[in-house]
Amino acid sequence: MGLSIKPSDLKYKYPRVVVTRDQPKFQGKSDPAPFNRDDLYDIIPVLEAVMDDLGRDDARTLHLLEDLLNMEMPRSISGRGEVFRFLSGSAREMLADL
Repeated sequence: MGLSIKPSDLKYKYPRVVVTRDQPKFQGKSDPAPFNRDDLYDIIPVLEAVMDDLGRDDARTLHLLEDLLNMEMPRSISGRGEVFRFLSGSAREMLADL
């Protein structure tokens, strides 16, 4: 991965689930592991991967992804791979309209 996101780069503040901090995180587009949308340590790797996939490194895109994650993404989307595909696809559509 090329882009590194720090908590201070994010628009929203997220809880840190320290108990699972050292467990494996996002493994790629087909990662079936459950995604915890309330865990900073789960959110950052997915956002980094989506930003890399989009070829973007700007705060505007990052904050768009956060808005999609927090306000638009259905609760039925629960796997890390599903989250990645939803964010990447939705962001591509929105960025194409700009």
